[in-house]
Amino acid sequence: MKVASIVGARPQFIKAAVVSKALASAGVSDVLVHTGQHYDFEMSALFFDELDIPAPKYHLGIGSGHHGAQTGRMLEAIESVLLRNRPDMVLVYGDTNSTLAGALAAAKLQIPMSHVEAGLRSFNRQPEEVNRVLTDHIADLLFAPTSTAMRNLANEGIPAERIIRTGDVMYDAALQFAAHADAFSDVLQRLELQPRTYILATLHRCENTDDQSRLRAIFEGIADVARQLPVVLPLHPRTRKEVERAQIPGGVLQRIRLLKPLGYLDMTMLEKHARLIATDSGGVQKEAYFHGVPCVTLRGETEWTETLEGGCNQLVFPASGEGVASCIREALGREPTFRTDAYGDGHSGEHIANAISCWGPKAQRSPNECLNIPSRVSNDVRSCYGND
Repeated sequence: MKVASIVGARPQFIKAAVVSKALASAGVSDVLVHTGQHYDFEMSALFFDELDIPAPKYHLGIGSGHHGAQTGRMLEAIESVLLRNRPDMVLVYGDTNSTLAGALAAAKLQIPMSHVEAGLRSFNRQPEEVNRVLTDHIADLLFAPTSTAMRNLANEGIPAERIIRTGDVMYDAALQFAAHADAFSDVLQRLELQPRTYILATLHRCENTDDQSRLRAIFEGIADVARQLPVVLPLHPRTRKEVERAQIPGGVLQRIRLLKPLGYLDMTMLEKHARLIATDSGGVQKEAYFHGVPCVTLRGETEWTETLEGGCNQLVFPASGEGVASCIREALGREPTFRTDAYGDGHSGEHIANAISCWGPKAQRSPNECLNIPSRVSNDVRSCYGND
């Protein structure tokens, strides 16, 4: 069996590192296609090197651009690759333009398609939400990471036989690479930081970076908190350009340690040892949760609602610097309670690979029957559809 995996952004590289390895162990051939959505070395090639992901067979070099133009160029290029390779299934991850382009290309060519991280909803109409919903409704197999995601899909009427709760592959990655980061990353020493004595911030979502009032509020807020604890912010290249356009005062920027983008192992070390993480990234929210670090999400909603339980994550709409700073200080005073089972059993990649290997008209068992998942997880489909 041959699968074409479509990736294009940092979180997708991490997920592919887990799933591609599991596919190989299951005897499934994986053709890795990199759209080029993240195209500089720090955001792309470094992740492949650190996570020991095989080099993509195809690098489409699409780069940045407006959503419609970028997605259209990806769709055309991915279609060409699929026509050349004729895979049995296309595998897409997450909620980026690369995700939607891969899903549409597969649907137009009538190639079965599966979606890792299916069922996430923030219940807005931001580009990522549109990508998620459209991809889920044309997917043949939907790999839901959580029980909440299962319920969302059930509420939208997606047939139960297409949905499998596998757990979250990012949790697999956190377990697999945490010790690796301890052994090989010296980022704390390079930055002269001690564990639990700094705040880690990340910022990249369009609704924050493209809105100058929100962008200024976030920077003013974290700069205010930086009077209390050092704040380190690895800055996405696109965000750096928007910061320059927003003309944020130099005095504000000088109180924040702005870094170039970091590799996965360095980011893992900074996340593990932070006193708190402030972010607008869905992936970083989860990584904070996996590492037991309190988080403030710089948005009015989150698709990862499990992280809000026990005070582990707090939402703040970035309307003012004072509001952002107040929320972060409040979070610094909390003692959150983290669950250990919210995101699966740490073998999500294997469950996905097993389900895919059972797909097809000649399969003797259904994808759900191929899984070796605890009954409380595999029964989630039935409970979501009221068939307990």
